[in-house]
Amino acid sequence: MESTVQRPATSTTDLFVAHLTDLPVGEVATVQPDGGTPIAVFHTEDGFFAIDDTCTHQDASLADGWVENCTVECPLHESCFDLRTGAASGPPAKIPVRTYAVRVVDGDVMVAAVPS
Repeated sequence: MESTVQRPATSTTDLFVAHLTDLPVGEVATVQPDGGTPIAVFHTEDGFFAIDDTCTHQDASLADGWVENCTVECPLHESCFDLRTGAASGPPAKIPVRTYAVRVVDGDVMVAAVPS
């Protein structure tokens, strides 16, 4: 999956990610809250999911990983994370990533600035 949109965040509650039409199923976008951790927002057949963009095993962007069903595989060492819960499903990662609420408001994909 390729990151389609990268914008600095401007709100403290919900962050604009992309227009719904710019983030079709199978794509991912990233957003970085001011002074915060980058967030990857995935649009899957099951809906939108947002997690920390950085693998907990080593510094790699999960937005650059491979997605199957609701799991993303880190492109560096193949750790897998559940997009719904953030849980690491196997080594080398053992620590989960944080998840964030995603909603669509008037055709805009928005993600919560704080973890769920």
